[in-house]
Amino acid sequence: MNKLIDLSQAIAHVKDGDTVMIGGFLAVGTPNRLIDALMEKGVKDLTLICNDSGFIDRGVGKMVVNRQFKKIIASHVGTNKETGRQMLSGETEVVLVPQGTLIEQIRAGGHGLGGVLTATGLGTEVEKGKEKVTVDGKVYLLEKPLRANVALIFGNQVDKFGNIHYHGSTRNFNNMMAAAADITIVEAMEIVEVGDLDPNSVHTPGVFVNYIVDGGAI
Repeated sequence: MNKLIDLSQAIAHVKDGDTVMIGGFLAVGTPNRLIDALMEKGVKDLTLICNDSGFIDRGVGKMVVNRQFKKIIASHVGTNKETGRQMLSGETEVVLVPQGTLIEQIRAGGHGLGGVLTATGLGTEVEKGKEKVTVDGKVYLLEKPLRANVALIFGNQVDKFGNIHYHGSTRNFNNMMAAAADITIVEAMEIVEVGDLDPNSVHTPGVFVNYIVDGGAI
């Protein structure tokens, strides 16, 4: 199977109303060219699952400014004043999740788990509407798995099968998101031949990647 596709083919997989996971941490390790293409396409009413909403002029935050999300699930939004404005005005539903809980929910979604138990959030707004489970006399919140229709991630080096190497902090949420979507598309800074990557440097196996987009040097 040839996994290499162009930007127009990639964004065709994202449709109005979809749930999308987008990798990155404060716009580091974010698939910027895929984001720009989605902005140009004007896809809307999306549910976004991400670590944060970037900045108003960088990363996924540009899509926030473009009002393409009806719901955002993230660990923090403080670096993007437009996300905060939309949240406070009721224009966009924003669900704030503790960062460790969020990544575990994504991991559960990618690994077929029924959820994760955590004490984080007990006695706060976080626990509202959630099931509690008692284990050995200790109470936990049941946090359910998160999955997406499409995951848009970034990789520094990607071979033609989809094996991904991340440099430093660009790994962030990208690695976990790759397994937690029906379709995973990676924007590659550099595409190499199968066998060129040291197996010990592969962070995401290509089996989790459906499509590869050449992002070029950015």
